[in-house]
Amino acid sequence: MGLRWGLAVVVCVTMVSGVWAQNGKENGVLVVVEKGAMSLGIVDPVSGRLVASVPEGGKTGHEVAVSPDGRYAYVPIYGDSGVGKPGTDGQRLVVIDVAAHAVVGSLDFGHGVRPHLPVLGKDGRLYVTTELDHSVTVVDLGADFKTLTIVGSIPTGQAESHMLALSHDGRLGYTANVGPGTVSVLDLEARKTLAVIPVGAPTQRIAVSMDDKWVFTADQTKPELVVIDAAARKVSRRIALPGLGYGGAVTPDGRWFLIAVPEVKVVAVVDLGTMAVVKTIAVPALPQAVLVRPDGKVAYVSCDVSDQVAEIAVGSWSVERLIGTGKVADGMAWAGK
Repeated sequence: MGLRWGLAVVVCVTMVSGVWAQNGKENGVLVVVEKGAMSLGIVDPVSGRLVASVPEGGKTGHEVAVSPDGRYAYVPIYGDSGVGKPGTDGQRLVVIDVAAHAVVGSLDFGHGVRPHLPVLGKDGRLYVTTELDHSVTVVDLGADFKTLTIVGSIPTGQAESHMLALSHDGRLGYTANVGPGTVSVLDLEARKTLAVIPVGAPTQRIAVSMDDKWVFTADQTKPELVVIDAAARKVSRRIALPGLGYGGAVTPDGRWFLIAVPEVKVVAVVDLGTMAVVKTIAVPALPQAVLVRPDGKVAYVSCDVSDQVAEIAVGSWSVERLIGTGKVADGMAWAGK
């Protein structure tokens, strides 16, 4: 290695380490699944620039979660198909060191299960939807957060349990079962299905209000946000949307629910006090997922075919900037505090 090249490498590593020291441990970095590139993008939220794209190993992941310390990202490798469609059946989950930009571990589910959405539970375990087993698999992260072990399974009682949300008290899980058009209610401790709630076939995505009173999902047969009463375990109301809804997230103060509406290229803002859409925000084509930063100031929206993430200021509801990512931006997580 020549001196000039060696210095360039040292400068590059120093810059990347500086981003992590500034944003990773104290504030955080944004991680974005680049579905079309089979990689995980790492974004510096200060500069709004893509720092790295980490190859996942030749197969496609869709969603991501991070370890409690923000150091590792967990990406289930779903396969090359859409939900309920023919294709390869993924059976692994990879562990990516966010600062080192490298795959440092993996978990094999033993057979094709199409693992999809990972969620970190209040108990420190990872809960992963395993579609073909009609279940959610429970994973222990180990003392180092990268030595993963399967420790249990929770049946959903339904096919295509694609998405998952957990109650903030750590007791319940909710899966959106795409083809059947239902939501399964799961007892996480007893590891059993408590109820299956009809919504509308198909249905997509799932989220829980900050007070655990409401569960939100999107009916894919009509432009409506479906609001489930968590205590009654039944649909309470439906909120009109400007198009078919998709991924959504609640702001930390519990006041707003933001939902992507891909067919009309907007994010709809729902006031949870009045249960009505009060604002729509134009974003690039095919918005998919919404992630609200832990400080509640910013929402990130992955825009599929646009290969971008839209950064929205919460409250003023303006798109502050567009962040370029790798091909087909999808699931996101915040690595840090």
